[in-house]
Amino acid sequence: MDFALTEEQTAIFDMAQAFAQDNIAPHARDWEAQGTIPKELWPQIGELGFGGLYVSEESGGSGLSRLDATLVFEALSMACPSVAAFLSIHNMCAKMIDTFGSDALKSRVMPEVLAMEKVLSYCLTEPGSGSDAAALKTRAEKTDQGYRLNGTKAFISGGGYSDAYVVMCRTGDDSPKGISTLLVEDGTPGLSFGALEDKMGWRSQPTAQVQFDDCTVPAGNLVGEEGRGFSYAMQGLDGGRLNISACSLGAAQTAMNLTLQYMSERRAFGKSIDQFQALQFRLADLEIQLQAARTFLRHAAWKLDTGAPDATKYCAMAKKFVTETGSHIVNQCLQLHGGYGYLADYGIEKLVRDLRVHEILEGTNEIMRLIVARNLLAER
Repeated sequence: MDFALTEEQTAIFDMAQAFAQDNIAPHARDWEAQGTIPKELWPQIGELGFGGLYVSEESGGSGLSRLDATLVFEALSMACPSVAAFLSIHNMCAKMIDTFGSDALKSRVMPEVLAMEKVLSYCLTEPGSGSDAAALKTRAEKTDQGYRLNGTKAFISGGGYSDAYVVMCRTGDDSPKGISTLLVEDGTPGLSFGALEDKMGWRSQPTAQVQFDDCTVPAGNLVGEEGRGFSYAMQGLDGGRLNISACSLGAAQTAMNLTLQYMSERRAFGKSIDQFQALQFRLADLEIQLQAARTFLRHAAWKLDTGAPDATKYCAMAKKFVTETGSHIVNQCLQLHGGYGYLADYGIEKLVRDLRVHEILEGTNEIMRLIVARNLLAER
């Protein structure tokens, strides 16, 4: 394995970072205060090819590898993890439609999806089924027109904001094989939304319950085959776990950059605080942890790209390790800022808040341990 990035990969990272520093970073605090991301941002991101990062080139996407995509999310999250993570959700949905959707569905929706004129949200979690996702209750009954959808989805990023929702729902029995995937477009009769959630972090992302009350969905909006939805959802999660890990990594790198700058300027006892050996050792520990997390993440991405049989285990391990490491690093960077780190002006406390949820979504880190343990036992 070559650990060096190619020239193309370096160019991808640099392009994403430059865009983010110019168009996202200066506004991140304002967007957080407003509780929304301007819709005008997404077509600009779409122009870079980031609306379909790993959508096939045949479908008009960028056709990047999973490793390439982690570079994009790492670079964007250096400006704002909340914005980067929202883009990850859109890409997970776009890949699902590209891989499993009918030609008719793809020809109708994918051009707008790739241009990010149509922003997508992912609807799996329900009020009564989080980690036990296969226990979902939202049901779609077959009708002459297509499907009649009833149920509620919870903690949906983009609820009431996005243009379409990729919904996991039950069309058959109570097993995972009874779950299908429907694309529900904004404005569909019977589609409504709860109040915006008041969250700890990711505050620029509108998050709300999504409600379906006799929601009529055309038969052509079925993604793939009936009864395969849970399988589709699980396949998307390996890449999603890499993406959210990359978001933790980028935020941790920003925290380190800010801390190094602050420590060179902050003086105590007659010298800058980066001259105290005890604090130098703490910086060294954080840098070691950051580089270990980056290497682990890219190894897992390589596993997924090459179709390795243990790719799911590695994605789970990387998600658990990188998100927890990222949270530890930003929290320690806040500590090194002292009281100033607690103030919004210095940018660290937002990172602490934004990264906390990374240990919960895309499968909690407890579920990641479960996946790893089961794989270990199966390998005996």
